[in-house]
Amino acid sequence: MYDIFLEALGPMMFLAALALLALGYPVAFSLGGVAIIFGIVGVALDLFDPVLIRGLPSRVFGIMSNFTLLAIPYFIFLGSMLEKSGLAEDLLETMGILFGPMRGGLAVSVVIVGALLAATTGVVAATVVAMGLISLPIMLRYNYNRDLACGVICASGTLGQIIPPSIVLVVLGDQLGVSVGDLFIGSLIPGLLMSGAFALYCFVIAQIKPKLAPALPLSERTMSGRTLALRVARVMVPPLFLIVAVLGSIFFGVATATEAGSVGALGATLLAAANRRLSWQTLREVADASMRVTTMVIFILIGSTAFALVFRGLEGDRFVFDIMTNLPGGFWGFMIASMLIVFFLGFFIDFFEIAFIVIPLFVPVALALDVDLIWFGVILGANFQTSFLTPPFGFALFYLRGVAPPEISTGNIYRGAIPFILIQVCILILIILFPGLVNFLLELDIGS
Repeated sequence: MYDIFLEALGPMMFLAALALLALGYPVAFSLGGVAIIFGIVGVALDLFDPVLIRGLPSRVFGIMSNFTLLAIPYFIFLGSMLEKSGLAEDLLETMGILFGPMRGGLAVSVVIVGALLAATTGVVAATVVAMGLISLPIMLRYNYNRDLACGVICASGTLGQIIPPSIVLVVLGDQLGVSVGDLFIGSLIPGLLMSGAFALYCFVIAQIKPKLAPALPLSERTMSGRTLALRVARVMVPPLFLIVAVLGSIFFGVATATEAGSVGALGATLLAAANRRLSWQTLREVADASMRVTTMVIFILIGSTAFALVFRGLEGDRFVFDIMTNLPGGFWGFMIASMLIVFFLGFFIDFFEIAFIVIPLFVPVALALDVDLIWFGVILGANFQTSFLTPPFGFALFYLRGVAPPEISTGNIYRGAIPFILIQVCILILIILFPGLVNFLLELDIGS
């Protein structure tokens, strides 16, 4: 009985951390607190040498000197600058005018701008809130169906999980031990496929049921011809050029993700200044948003490092490895189990926590089963995206609920998300069944 208790300490530690997270305790302190308690238990029961704990400072300093993770504040700064300076709002309005004459045009423009904003911001909360505040009132004003309006905003906001340059992919690249640039390249086709499927659905449903997504009335189509072309050139071309330049420098091996992120942050600042949108207030807000998210990530990393150290000391990693490698079905058994675990955890905790706690446990199993880690990372990104949109616990739904006007019910948000969830699941299955969607650009070796 005592031996069974000792073997169960690792799983008990994991469950204790999940319980604290479910109760709403801060992630970093939940992980760190559980590590301290179980570390004391482990030392008291002579399960591992106290010298093991001395490895924590060196690991923390290793985190602080991790060049890859430095890309996170840069990409957050880039997206926040486009949002806080009003350039993202201008982009949405221009897209609305451009696509407005066709049925479903506003919804299609939301998908396109949502993809761009999600890619630069990379944080679901920021993207969904921004799109909800900017686009939802406009869509309701022009008599869009509430369910469709809510669904397309939530779905577009989650695109930042898979479309590069994505913070999710930066973190996954670090935790999987693979090149972030390769993850960006591998996720490009799946990301474009996902956003294209969203836009196509909005267009088709608007043709089948015109009342759901009507075209803009003639009274609102006051801009056309040369005036519209000049607005498109002024508002859309510079941000698009900036994003293409950032991605292109990574894809063609000119710069690492961190270097490209720093150039993108500077470019967004210069773009805001060129449009006379840069002020000390804007700069303070952008710096504050970047600092908050980056600090959160670093503290979670420190807590998860302490957690992982004690978890391995209690041989919890060996317990997980033995279970995952002996699942029925081998490779496919592991894939199904890992996807389901990540999907359900995505209901309750953010992707940062999942990436730092769970993914390191999957890596040894994936290597033992000869899983392509680039392909696995892209699938995880698509999985995160789906779990964030799925009722009743999907984070994106709650983010929109927080900024939606009173006439929007929770039922509108839930019902609106369902068609996009089905689309995401279909794309996820395609990525799993056809690895070439991930590997095609990598095999071209465009970075050489």
